Amino acid sequence: MPSLTRVLGAAALGDIGMHFPDTDPKWKGAESAQFLEHAAHLIEELGYQIVNVDTTVILERPKLKDYRLAIREKLAAILKLPLDRVSVKFKTSEKVGPVGEGRSAEAQAIVTVRKSEL
Repeated sequence: MPSLTRVLGAAALGDIGMHFPDTDPKWKGAESAQFLEHAAHLIEELGYQIVNVDTTVILERPKLKDYRLAIREKLAAILKLPLDRVSVKFKTSEKVGPVGEGRSAEAQAIVTVRKSEL
């Protein structure tokens, strides 16, 4: 999923902890898609429209290239975007640092929004 912080930040809505505190049982066990749907809804309520999303997932294993289209389709559906406005890229950390050693993974996203015309 695109970084929720990027989606929220694109409309100056703060960070994940402000909207999804780990003390709120409502979000316990929730799927990541639910968080993204909620963030997209918050943006829409403020009169913004998500224009496009460019994501990069950085991890050594598993290799995700065979899932690229399915991930793009899922993101496009959640964000109500045409598929050609959702980019998903994968890369490794070339065995350097925690990601390269397989101890963690990273996700980065750039989200473009525009204020909807009235």
